Amino acid sequence: MSTARVLLVDDRSENLLALEAILQGLPVNTIAVTSGEEALKRLLSEDYAAILLDAQMPGMDGFETARHIKQREKTRHTPIIFLTAADRDAHLAMRGYSVGAVDYITKPFDPWMLRTKVKVFIDLWAQGQALRQTSERTKDLREREGLLTTRLDQARTALAAWHEGRDDDPEIQRILALLEAGAV
Repeated sequence: MSTARVLLVDDRSENLLALEAILQGLPVNTIAVTSGEEALKRLLSEDYAAILLDAQMPGMDGFETARHIKQREKTRHTPIIFLTAADRDAHLAMRGYSVGAVDYITKPFDPWMLRTKVKVFIDLWAQGQALRQTSERTKDLREREGLLTTRLDQARTALAAWHEGRDDDPEIQRILALLEAGAV
């Protein structure tokens, strides 16, 4: 199974370094970008367990970036945690939630709290991956079962056709009885 990725989006490199340090040691690869545009490009080619997104960036801000993320089918369900240096403002937090964020955290924040929240999304992502693999395996097994059932039916038909006129052979009678009972 592949390793989960978390996308870090902040226009300030020191904030990205701090986030990478906070997440260090978790079973995750962090990908850091400095703009909403870069984030959207990354999301075209890779899946992420979560996105840590700065709400206030020059150019495309975090809210607009989140709106684009949630409009795409591929990324619609990727959890977004907004991070902002702005004072706690209920209006901004509601704006974040309205564009699809699962959380809105103001700086300074407790690094252990953020780490724990991200770990939950990493675990959920890993469980989703395992479920998708199990589903694929189940699909493959059902297809194989169907193929084997078809072949068994063909063998029964061929054996029955071959058997016609040989009613006196006890071994063939035994095999046909087993096939009819579903024992083979």
